[in-house]
Amino acid sequence: MVDSPFKPDILKGKVALLTGGGSGIGYEISLQLGKHGASIAIMGRRKNVLDSAVASLQSLGIPAIGLEGDVRKRDDATKVVESTVRHFGRLDILVNAAAGNFLVAPEDLSPNGFRTVIDIDSVGTFTMCHEAMKYLKKGGQGKELPSGGGLIINISATLHYTATWYQIHVSAAKAAVDSLTRSLALEWGTDYDIRVNGIAPGPIEDTAGFNKLAPDEILGQAKERMRLYKAGEKWDIAMAALYLSSHAGKYVNGTTMIVDGGDWLNKPRHLPKEAVRQFSRAVEKRSKDAPVGTAKSKL
Repeated sequence: MVDSPFKPDILKGKVALLTGGGSGIGYEISLQLGKHGASIAIMGRRKNVLDSAVASLQSLGIPAIGLEGDVRKRDDATKVVESTVRHFGRLDILVNAAAGNFLVAPEDLSPNGFRTVIDIDSVGTFTMCHEAMKYLKKGGQGKELPSGGGLIINISATLHYTATWYQIHVSAAKAAVDSLTRSLALEWGTDYDIRVNGIAPGPIEDTAGFNKLAPDEILGQAKERMRLYKAGEKWDIAMAALYLSSHAGKYVNGTTMIVDGGDWLNKPRHLPKEAVRQFSRAVEKRSKDAPVGTAKSKL
């Protein structure tokens, strides 16, 4: 991991609220936003995880609080947003990183299991956006945000850009998140000067999702298929979040940044490169040797 390319005070004075910010990618975003000047509020369901994350941030001199709550419950969302504003006096950035996932074949997935992931990822994301909007909008609660309105970052995925085995529930949920991102960017960007963007991480090492969703045998097959295969780091996603949160990202709205090293583009190579070259040379030679006029199509 290299040092951050951003100045340490680029988010000075800003307040960020992160769902799922106590562990994994969410925590790394919390850490990096905090290291670059933001005050941090973390929302989560597990008190021990929240306490550990907050203690870690505070040990680095980052102003941080932990707030228990479930993104599926509107009352919890309201309470956490209002507690953040009451404690820090404002809200500038909302990061929706809370998510649920597990591997399952569609025929083995119960409707309740499908609904649970939709509720966390999709409904939870909208609920948090809805409750935070009045504080994020330009001039919200009588406080003019220095750079206009605030920012929402929704953590998505690349699963639904094609299709992914055993991930029908999460693919549907993240497709909805991407749609929310675009729609809110259009409407809230126009009406309230709130930018709304997403980040779609690829496989990221040292996360619960990576360990749970990519068993060793699957990783081994992937590495065999992709000679240059390598997973990303949580830092990579946090740097994308920093860019979007900084003045450098002020003209970015309604997009979901894919941060996966091009992994989602991967597909099997059907022909070796040398075979393609030989075939191309043969076609070119036939074209050169053909009599004039024979290459034209006959109707």
